Amino acid sequence: MGAGHGHRLHFHGHSPVHRAPAHVKVLTLLGFMLVVVATPREAYAVLAAEAAVLLGVVLLSRVPLTYLLPRMVVELPFVVFAVLMPFISHGPRTEVLGITVSEPGLVAGVALLIKGSIGVLGALTLAATTEPQDLLRGLQRLRMPELLVQIMGFMIRYLDVVTAELGRMMTALRSRGCDPRSPRHWPVLARSLGALFIRSYERGERVHLAMLSRGYDGKLP
Repeated sequence: MGAGHGHRLHFHGHSPVHRAPAHVKVLTLLGFMLVVVATPREAYAVLAAEAAVLLGVVLLSRVPLTYLLPRMVVELPFVVFAVLMPFISHGPRTEVLGITVSEPGLVAGVALLIKGSIGVLGALTLAATTEPQDLLRGLQRLRMPELLVQIMGFMIRYLDVVTAELGRMMTALRSRGCDPRSPRHWPVLARSLGALFIRSYERGERVHLAMLSRGYDGKLP
């Protein structure tokens, strides 16, 4: 199943990581993350070794860290939660830089931050070295349900369409004096996002009807 042209997360290259089969990369990342998750929180040396392995793969892929690191902003909610854990957790207290924090919370927060960063960087590396259509074919080879693969394919295909429509809506709002960053205008922004959701839903209905009219029976050619 195709997914159109390359996605914005993909970094064009010809490294061994780029050339590796998509299903192998997916299985490798899944197995690696299972090992990372199973690593005890206090095993910092093991976590450091796992991070070093991942950085080695990134270097082998020749994807610049300057390309990957800005995209790790998606990890921000985990970072905020990890920072708060030493302050909201119970248990024995310890002092760090003159601040009293929960020792179990500190250990858990550091482990969450390290493991989360490894997971996000690993996923970004997979996305940067694998074309979307190759990733979908790899998931098919791994026997992922066909319907889920199709949903992911359409999500990739129409993500740019919805994003562009959102950009036009934001431009229209700003031209009318609305500042989306101002809490005073958040109700307007919420209604606009609701309208975008309805438009996207209706577009999906039209696409589905068009597919049925062309003989769609649950499988794409």
